[in-house]
Amino acid sequence: MDVKIEDSWKNALAGEFEKPYFASLVRFLHEEKAAGKVIYPPGSQIFHAFDLTPVDQVKVVILGQDPYHNPGEAMGLSFSVPDGVRMPPSLRNIYKEIETDLGIRMSGRPNLEGWARQGVLLLNSFLTVEAGKAASHRDIGWQQFTDAVISYLSAHGEGIVFLLWGNFAKNKSALIDTTRHHVLTAAHPSPLAGGAFFGCKHFSRTNQILESEGKTPINWQL
Repeated sequence: MDVKIEDSWKNALAGEFEKPYFASLVRFLHEEKAAGKVIYPPGSQIFHAFDLTPVDQVKVVILGQDPYHNPGEAMGLSFSVPDGVRMPPSLRNIYKEIETDLGIRMSGRPNLEGWARQGVLLLNSFLTVEAGKAASHRDIGWQQFTDAVISYLSAHGEGIVFLLWGNFAKNKSALIDTTRHHVLTAAHPSPLAGGAFFGCKHFSRTNQILESEGKTPINWQL
């Protein structure tokens, strides 16, 4: 199957694109669109995270759950929305933690492409969603695909920092070889977690780990 995705990922995941579940997933999305359903993000941005962060450039993975389901928000990067869109509550809390952790001021821009270009794979477990219906594409096959992504990085990468926030993300630690990689867990940054995310210091800890691995730290300031 010819999938429009960055070449290094196309090669890495070639086996997944040929599996029956992926053909079924693509067929489902075509049928939903043909039936007049609105799907987010736009088709050209479904693999946006992969396009901005090639396989050999991945230094950090921030795992989200599914795309934002309101108009104009989803852009194929976990926790990110385009410039000019109101900042979602979870991202606001992420910025608060960065400011406290690193002693810097964030601009308030909600677009995280600047992180992605530095090697932060902003991966959602489900890559599409029906408008207005959170987690509506939970069971169409995306989780098998993104689990394969995590497993590939675990097997072929070296010294990647995985940031797993909330119980859903924490469960993915089973896919990661912790003798090769680093897993940092915390509560979800959503306000529904009652502020338990604050104080995790994941951003300074990530950079300390990257430096210990001989890698360039992430400039988290946007």
